[in-house]
Amino acid sequence: MKSILITGCNRGLGLGMVKQLLKSTTPPEKLITTCRSIEKARELQDLARENTNIHILELDVKQTDTFDAFAKQVETIVGPNGLNVLFNNAGYSPKFTRIGLVKMDQLVDSFAINTIGPIMLTKALLTLLKKAAEANSAEPMGSNKAAVVNMSSILGSIAQNTDGGFYPYRCSKASLNMATKSMSIDFKNDGILATCVHPGWVQTDMGGANAPMSIEESCGHLVKFIDNLSEEHNGGYFQYDGKALPW
Repeated sequence: MKSILITGCNRGLGLGMVKQLLKSTTPPEKLITTCRSIEKARELQDLARENTNIHILELDVKQTDTFDAFAKQVETIVGPNGLNVLFNNAGYSPKFTRIGLVKMDQLVDSFAINTIGPIMLTKALLTLLKKAAEANSAEPMGSNKAAVVNMSSILGSIAQNTDGGFYPYRCSKASLNMATKSMSIDFKNDGILATCVHPGWVQTDMGGANAPMSIEESCGHLVKFIDNLSEEHNGGYFQYDGKALPW
């Protein structure tokens, strides 16, 4: 893949993905990263100073009115080759989510960041994804052509919800899964793949210190997952290691 854009790269899985992509045998020529504040993303800045393929752009996925201007910035970076991979990684999960504690603003923020943001950002960057698909028309569906990868969660699975709770996060991720399925149908004729992936229970601010998987381990799997994308992944819901998950 010549180019990939990852949202939410100031910390956690987003930053971990950047590090793993840099370690790969063939790093992307254009590694476009986003964060809400470049000034605060110190570690990302350090990586960019050491690696000329990293581009840092400011983006708040709740501010959908900025997406068209953002897309023009991305176009300046990728040029006529377009954008090969959009990885909608930025996410949000409130802490108190049992029915007695859930609040309206938690629901609104969760849907704004986890569902609406990825849908509207994909819309804004669709022209660049189509350019990549056209420029690589001889390639099979996958990351070397054009793909949208949405970061989901096992907590978005209706079939595997045996514990209840987590209303804002569960509902927003289940909604993102549905959006991914629609994208896979709407984009197929343009040669653009759309899929969603669960990163595992990871030691991030969201996952907590007791999670069994490190950021490095999860992101290592995620990079392999993206590298191995094929038509069979289109419209699917997968775990970090490629195992299909029930909706």
